[in-house]
Amino acid sequence: MGGVEAAERRSGILQLALGMAVVGTVGVFMEESGQGPINAVFFRCVFGALVLLAFCAARGWLRDLRLAPRQWALILFGGVCIVLNWVAFFAAIRHSSIAFATIVYHVQPFWVVLAGSVLFGERLSGRKLGWIAIAFAGLALATGIEGAEPGRLLGAGLAVLASLLYTGTVLSTKALRGVRPHLTAMIHAATGIVLLAPFVGIADLPASPGPWGWLAGLGVVHTGLVYVLMYAAYPKLPTPVIAVLAFVYPASAILADWLVYGHRLGLGQAAGMALIALSSLAVTLGWRLWPARRVATAG
Repeated sequence: MGGVEAAERRSGILQLALGMAVVGTVGVFMEESGQGPINAVFFRCVFGALVLLAFCAARGWLRDLRLAPRQWALILFGGVCIVLNWVAFFAAIRHSSIAFATIVYHVQPFWVVLAGSVLFGERLSGRKLGWIAIAFAGLALATGIEGAEPGRLLGAGLAVLASLLYTGTVLSTKALRGVRPHLTAMIHAATGIVLLAPFVGIADLPASPGPWGWLAGLGVVHTGLVYVLMYAAYPKLPTPVIAVLAFVYPASAILADWLVYGHRLGLGQAAGMALIALSSLAVTLGWRLWPARRVATAG
């Protein structure tokens, strides 16, 4: 690897790791804002759309908004999915904890694999099915279904719903061609403003500046800054590196939940997270679940 390529990769690793670490604090910002999930996501969309609009305008990309009807349809569908995903995820946190909701949410990559098989006829090997089974065993272990209280089960259900909704965004973005990801993210945020505006609880809005700072952070930091960092990093990195760095996000969320709110993972939750993480890496990187058969050769 040449010096320029190595520097690019180091830059990409730092950008993506930072972006994932910041994403892990999103639950703290939502909780500290004191707002319910709908209000928090609405203002995340407002501030995020403004930041991304300014960024795209500064780069001269707004002229690229002349899109075909199919492109608009895919972007708007993805926008509805990601906004509802944010609402469901924030609601999951309210009913459980940041760490718990984040662990459950990370079954999301397996929905993409299953959807690819059903919708696009992509081959689903026995190896992948085995890893998916292990991941969902991890999910059951993490949620502690046997003795979980109703509130935690509701939180788990909302986190699974959020992961399913995000799958819709992933699939629509996968089908999209010729649109800058920053513009897509900006339109997604604008979609959220229109979608959630009728449901904003005006009476519940903060009366002091402090909570507004947390709400602004959700948009400026977790939507604007994070998207810019991640989209700058992805082209510089191979898939295995991206797959590994993706787990900076749950690690950051678990650490933030412990440091700020004193929530510690139980042994079952930690083991469940480990199984989900292992299975996600295995599916992404094509690891074998069992050794390949040896073919006998004639002597």
